[in-house]
Amino acid sequence: MKDISRRKFLRRAGAGLASAPVVAHLGRGGAEAAQAQAPSGSADGLREIRMVVNGTDRRVRIEDRWTLADVLRDHLNLTGTKVGCDRGECGACTVIVNGTALYSCSFLATWADGSTVLTVEGLAKNGTLDPLQQAFIEHDAPQFGFCTSGQLMSARALLNRMPHPTEDEVKHALAGNLCRCSNYNRYVEAVLAAAGPAPAPSRRPRAGAADTTPDAGGR
Repeated sequence: MKDISRRKFLRRAGAGLASAPVVAHLGRGGAEAAQAQAPSGSADGLREIRMVVNGTDRRVRIEDRWTLADVLRDHLNLTGTKVGCDRGECGACTVIVNGTALYSCSFLATWADGSTVLTVEGLAKNGTLDPLQQAFIEHDAPQFGFCTSGQLMSARALLNRMPHPTEDEVKHALAGNLCRCSNYNRYVEAVLAAAGPAPAPSRRPRAGAADTTPDAGGR
């Protein structure tokens, strides 16, 4: 058996442990595809990505290890996106990317290249609050407030795809957003208020029903 130093053994073991979660998560084909699609960086180790953030085209030079939350907060000064647990559990960092609500603390910025990103700063238009923000105020949804931006973004993503959700659908959409003040009922009430009542279904005549409309002759 070939002699191997303790340093070499630890180095190889560490490399194996680091790669195992990636292969387990993506599968062999997925890992190879991700590696093939990853753009090459520049000599200084940075790469440029382009995103449309809150309606504005933004170009940022990033390191591969930076998360979307890092870029939004530290490089675009959009600090409304909060970082709570920093491991994709609490939902405080939720933003909307290409119409989908996701945790920006566990989403690499390089994955957002070419995407459309909406943060809590982009909800209000021309100084007017989004109806969802106004409903949060009227229903006393924010308490401590740290989780509020994430709650808003999850709710906005829901209403964008489902304008009149049921109470259960709202609860399901907000299930990934934790509130240490336990103000969940107020958040649900606010979202339902912002959605408003669902339109009444149009009434159609029953099939085969007699037409009682008078004809031109008045009979």
